[in-house]
Amino acid sequence: MAKKVEVLGSGCPKCKQTLKIIETAIQELGINAVVEKVQDINEIISRGVAATPAVAIDGKIVLSGKIPTIDEAKKLLAE
Repeated sequence: MAKKVEVLGSGCPKCKQTLKIIETAIQELGINAVVEKVQDINEIISRGVAATPAVAIDGKIVLSGKIPTIDEAKKLLAE
């Protein structure tokens, strides 16, 4: 079953960078994952995210308020 990976943010440069890093990490790991962008501010707030960019994997927020390194992204995805 594919992991559901969401990048939450307004679409700012930091959010776009985070999306690119997550997509690269998925490709390098060769895992089955579906990536979605969540840009609706009300949705982001309702998920309890105080700072963007944020990353959710299978509905759980695993990173908030910073751009992950490629290694951090791979670690989050591998868990």
